[in-house]
Amino acid sequence: MPEPFVAYMRVYEPLSSFESPRYEQLSEALDQGAVDPVGVGAREQHRWLRSQLSVRPRLLPGEGVDGTAREREEVLVLHPEDVPAEAEEPVGPGPLVCPLDLRGRAAAALVGFLGAADPPLRAAALPMPAETAKSKASAVVNELSSSAVHVISSTWTVPLPWFAVVDPEQRVVTHDERGNVERVYWRTPMSEARRRVSRAHTVTRNTLGEEGPPKILRETGRWLERFHPHSAVELDYGGLVRMMSDEDLLADSSAADVHSIVDAMELGHTTEVGERYEALRDFWAEMAAHERYN
Repeated sequence: MPEPFVAYMRVYEPLSSFESPRYEQLSEALDQGAVDPVGVGAREQHRWLRSQLSVRPRLLPGEGVDGTAREREEVLVLHPEDVPAEAEEPVGPGPLVCPLDLRGRAAAALVGFLGAADPPLRAAALPMPAETAKSKASAVVNELSSSAVHVISSTWTVPLPWFAVVDPEQRVVTHDERGNVERVYWRTPMSEARRRVSRAHTVTRNTLGEEGPPKILRETGRWLERFHPHSAVELDYGGLVRMMSDEDLLADSSAADVHSIVDAMELGHTTEVGERYEALRDFWAEMAAHERYN
């Protein structure tokens, strides 16, 4: 089964910033070994399918048949030196950990599905009545009210406002042993990410109003504010590299284009804004069109 076509934005917080008992849980997960970010989407997909095919089926991955969390935490890990940063932009201390928060993320996605899906689809997809599933999933989401998930994701495409978070010049492209593109990602200190998002939100709101990209930027900024200020932020194309050609990936200038659009908006260069946006929209619309074919 192919890796899901999912892109991610992740926050890695200093392990020392977590309080007990979360600190002990994450320390144990780290001792057991961090998850490899290459193929993490396939790993999450496997855990989800395993929960649905079990006897009795479980509503969410990472829980027992009684609905309580049973599986240990899983984390991605970075060290401060893995994050490009200036001396005045502190990151750490290390290790920096990103809990996968799979149970909570799955619960939030299920609540969204239940609110949007037609009744026949809900009935076919769920192992229990829809209202029971909604109640159970909502309870898990409420457990997260005092914190925030460390991973947000997007299927088939990357929301263009996400590119405002990163420095276009800090893109990293890695290759597998056969020379094919394996991973595309950016990393940045939390302080820089917040500053970029705040500026992009102000500029786009003054030009476009409150809806559309400004709304996504506002929500992204609020999400980032919930984490330790010395965290790191990562934008990862994830499984999208499996549906894009190496030529397209290497030629992709989406991050630079988004930053240029923000600059042009600030300067009032409407023609440049329109031209760059049209090119970006066409590029990512072609990627998103794969969803209709599947």
